[in-house]
Amino acid sequence: MKVYSENKKAGFDYEILERFEAGLVLFGQEVKSIKTGHINLAGAYVALRGEEPFLVGVKVPPYQPNNAGADFGEERERKVLLNKKEINYLIGKTKVKGFALIPLKIYDNNGRIKLEFGLAKGKRKYDKKEKIKKRDADREVNRELSRE
Repeated sequence: MKVYSENKKAGFDYEILERFEAGLVLFGQEVKSIKTGHINLAGAYVALRGEEPFLVGVKVPPYQPNNAGADFGEERERKVLLNKKEINYLIGKTKVKGFALIPLKIYDNNGRIKLEFGLAKGKRKYDKKEKIKKRDADREVNRELSRE
């Protein structure tokens, strides 16, 4: 399983409650571009429009910019492929205030590009500060132990 892109900031900004795996509807040029690692998940989210989930805010530049068609959109919405049961479950969960669907990583699964996204709840500012303090304290302890 090769990971093409990972949203590292998602773990810091959100508390991930559940994880889901889904396929994506992509054009051939987008697949080639993603497989070369040209994708950015920063600031992206999964939106439910009606009863269809879409990946919004992901930037995929064209594989060959000179050969990109006039209708090629780097930031177009891409349909997320889930079964009906999962979609209905997510519709119910996202109606609760404070929950969001955040993409975590895009990877290869047996030749197919998959999206892992999570049902997440935003962290408060003091939670983030506490995490930074804990990380710094752990780093200090490890530094002192390595000196001895």
